[in-house]
Amino acid sequence: MTDIHALKVELSSEIEAANDLQKLDEVRVSVLGKKGRITALMKTLGGMSPEERKTTGQALNVLKDEIAALIKSQEAALKKQEMEERLATETLDISLASRPERKGTIHPISQTIEELVTIFGAMGFKVAEGPDIEDDWHNFTALNFPPGHPAREMQDTFFLPEDPREEGEKAKKLLRTHTSSVQIRNMQETMKNASQDGGPPIKTICFGRTYRSDYDMTHTPMFHQMECLFVDKDVTMAHLKGCLTDFVRSFFNLDDLPVRFRPSFFPFVEPGAEVDIGYIKKPDGSIQLGKAKEGDEQKWMEILGSGMVHPNVLKNCGIDPETYQGFAFGTGIERLAMLKYGIPDLRTFFECDVRWLSHYGFDPLERPNSATGQ
Repeated sequence: MTDIHALKVELSSEIEAANDLQKLDEVRVSVLGKKGRITALMKTLGGMSPEERKTTGQALNVLKDEIAALIKSQEAALKKQEMEERLATETLDISLASRPERKGTIHPISQTIEELVTIFGAMGFKVAEGPDIEDDWHNFTALNFPPGHPAREMQDTFFLPEDPREEGEKAKKLLRTHTSSVQIRNMQETMKNASQDGGPPIKTICFGRTYRSDYDMTHTPMFHQMECLFVDKDVTMAHLKGCLTDFVRSFFNLDDLPVRFRPSFFPFVEPGAEVDIGYIKKPDGSIQLGKAKEGDEQKWMEILGSGMVHPNVLKNCGIDPETYQGFAFGTGIERLAMLKYGIPDLRTFFECDVRWLSHYGFDPLERPNSATGQ
């Protein structure tokens, strides 16, 4: 016991003499480590008598706990002393510039969608949404596509395995080829709640990804579309022309932008029309939207398709075509962005090139006004 007491005094002196953390750790290892002095004494207990082992073992355990407590206390004191020395000697140069951080930008698609929402929101349209994975009925049949229409063929549409829970055309799944299917679902939902909400008018605009098996400078397998739908009593082609003319002039911020309508065929509208906007070709080959001056040739480019909703489409959604009429139109959002912001290749929208986004993206705090683009 006298030896244990003497060892305690000796170890306490060593711990107190350790004036930095490294020396203190060396003392800890030499005392409590696998080959430490107290550990070595613990190993001698096996050769003692039971009574002596009990007495010596208890004393060694007490010594071990006391030494561990002294080491912990000394460690705390040394850490505090080290921190005080650092606070007294270290300096921080607050005049140094902060580390540079990469600034994010708004994608042209997001910017364009926000501008469209602002323009059509001012006209009273509400945003509608629908699923990317559609069934054949909502994507084709309800929109008056006949069974043999080319758009149903594999080279245009990404078809998926049939859903065993459904039957008929609703079992045939595909990636939607247009956002027109959102209009179908919206009209169905409106008529489903007609007893509560009173049915039409329906005034919606929808945005979303669409998918077609095509890839070149002006086509990609996935792209974004915008669709607009207005259904009410006494809706005429004049309403469609007025709405579209106001839209394109507001979006491109040109009050005198020429707009013309050409007869065209779409299964889901009757009559249907392609919408063109005017531009002029500059001597360097670039184009400028707007009205041609006297002596210049007025050129035209198609930007969207439109028309009066086909009576069959209204019937498929439970709407009486003898009471209600409507107009609809749709366009590619990438196409609008390319024309407005001078982006030459559609494929670059989806190549995830940060350099491209840095060039064509918009500063979140300094981007154009959503309605005017200025």
